[in-house]
Amino acid sequence: MGNQDGALKEKVLKSEVVSVITKVMAIEPEEIKNITYLKKGMTNDSFKFEVKDKSYIIRVPGAGTDKLINRSNEYNVYGVLKGKKISDNIIYISNDSGIKITEFWETARVSDPFDKQDVERCMDKLREFHNSDLKVSHFFDPFKEIKFYESLWKGEPSMFEDYVKVKERVMSLEKLIDQLSKELVLAHIDSVSDNFLFVEDEVFVIDWEYAAMQDPHFDVAMFAIYSLYSREQTDFLIDRYFSGNCTTETRMKIYSYMAVGGLLWSNWCEYKSALGVDFGEYALKQYEFAKDYYAIVVNEFLPKANAKLK
Repeated sequence: MGNQDGALKEKVLKSEVVSVITKVMAIEPEEIKNITYLKKGMTNDSFKFEVKDKSYIIRVPGAGTDKLINRSNEYNVYGVLKGKKISDNIIYISNDSGIKITEFWETARVSDPFDKQDVERCMDKLREFHNSDLKVSHFFDPFKEIKFYESLWKGEPSMFEDYVKVKERVMSLEKLIDQLSKELVLAHIDSVSDNFLFVEDEVFVIDWEYAAMQDPHFDVAMFAIYSLYSREQTDFLIDRYFSGNCTTETRMKIYSYMAVGGLLWSNWCEYKSALGVDFGEYALKQYEFAKDYYAIVVNEFLPKANAKLK
């Protein structure tokens, strides 16, 4: 480990986290073996450890996460998912600190967003989940979240010179989206390809921090922009989710969500950047999704839709 990783390991070894493991596992501290830094995520840090020759992962929320995640909502989502064979196996989750312990699957791998068979399996799982008729009491409003993340900048301007104009354009899509048909379900919201785990013949979806009631098609759009897809790759994704039966109106709606999501996560990146966590090209690409897909919707789809109405 480097110095930064060593500091993270020291963090997880602090008495609070060790006490959680010992309490949950009903063990003594010395029974925790081989604790290692697993990965630094965009929101959390994860560590692998062993107890009685079985491996687990403990998630420790990262910088600024307390402002971004409602842990009570996340706790409720995992309660709804319990026993449904959709998520990973949760051993413990706190609705206060956000510390979470899950089983570690030795044979698991994350999906590859550029492997067509992987993408097909991800979309099949996503559609299956959306059709599960699961519900929670909270909702995810991307337009409110755009404003919320911007408020966390504490008056500092965006790094993008044309931000005010781009924001105005993206926010104008709310009226369009509200007019399009949708049915709210429990959606993942953070449907990045890394959150789809392949375990032998099964697919599981992990990391439900942002999950809430929303249009299921929002998840399709988020998978595309997280993967930094081209339009051709996006259309393949959409066609797979809908088994080739996506209407023009629905495709326009998904493109609109891509524009909205692009600005949303760009704002999120700007907040994290102020905390010293820089996402570089990823932040720029998200901002470009906001601009590019707004233009596609307004210049390509809307004229055709308006012509139909005449």
